[in-house]
Amino acid sequence: MRHNTANYRGLFLNDIPLLDVRAPVEFQRGAFPCAENHPLLDDQQRELIGTEYKQQGQQAAIDLGWKLATPEVVEQRLQNWTAFIHRHPQGYLYCFRGGLRSRTTQKLLREMGSDYPLIEGGYKAVRTYLLNELDNLSQKLPLVVIAGHTGSGKTELIQGSKRALDLEGIARHRGSSFGSIGCEQPSQIDFENQVSIDLLKLSQAAGPVFIEDESRLIGRCALPPILQSAMKKAPRVLVEEPLEQRARRIVCSYVSESLPRFKATEKPAVALGEDLRNSLSKIRKRLGGLRYQMLDAQLADANRELQHSGNSEIYIPLVMTLLREYYDGSYNYLMEKRDSTILFRGSFSEVNEWLQQASATAS
Repeated sequence: MRHNTANYRGLFLNDIPLLDVRAPVEFQRGAFPCAENHPLLDDQQRELIGTEYKQQGQQAAIDLGWKLATPEVVEQRLQNWTAFIHRHPQGYLYCFRGGLRSRTTQKLLREMGSDYPLIEGGYKAVRTYLLNELDNLSQKLPLVVIAGHTGSGKTELIQGSKRALDLEGIARHRGSSFGSIGCEQPSQIDFENQVSIDLLKLSQAAGPVFIEDESRLIGRCALPPILQSAMKKAPRVLVEEPLEQRARRIVCSYVSESLPRFKATEKPAVALGEDLRNSLSKIRKRLGGLRYQMLDAQLADANRELQHSGNSEIYIPLVMTLLREYYDGSYNYLMEKRDSTILFRGSFSEVNEWLQQASATAS
């Protein structure tokens, strides 16, 4: 028989499957990467019992819970839980505080002949642990920021490193106004939890942790302030690529490689073009009216050419203009405020070689 656990670190270092018995609304608000939601109470039942608890006390709420637990409801819950346990016999279950809902779930499972341990303190205690680890590790780990103008290949360098924190990958967004990758971003809580877990795993070995230079927001996900502060102070590696090369990389990523995600539409090139124009409109005020109109017209022409010929290179002059007249200026302004040490600077290939050597030396 396995015992209940308070070894939160071990849960995440070993990617232990977790059975979340909170209500769906709680799970959607924030959960853990290895968790599946199979609730004891659905959202309506949770609300009813919560109201009863506030008005009549704990025992009245418990009594109402058992009234709502019809044989059909209990049978469905047990089917879901036992299926999870069959798939993940080494997992653990949890509710919000590791209290009544967890114990009730355990009781029902034991009556079916299954002992399944819980996480002591529940979701609240584990979430507090991850937030504390996020604060501690952000300050403790030797971060090295990969910096460079838009399109210089920073994300590729991060994804190619074994000792990197991929913030854009966790956020499921590429960071800029054009950064959507066509899937829903995680909640802020889920984003923070995953960042903390990834830092925890990286802390198990010595050596620098590479991280891409990011603004406060990656789409709708906000960098934790303590991590953002640490990144501003961390030494940097600068990727320096020519303007046209950067534009070509962006066109490859944002046009050629993005087109397949619109394949379910009747006209993928049209859908992609509309998405690009919508993204451009997000920075309309910052571009200024005249410059925006020029770029929007240029984008409309490029979109028509893509629909006609499939030639994505038509976007390169447009992207070069956008980089030169907007993104590079914004980036230069931010970099002027930084006074952190520059460890290395070079082209994409030179920085890639430097990163590989740095990682090999650390290991």
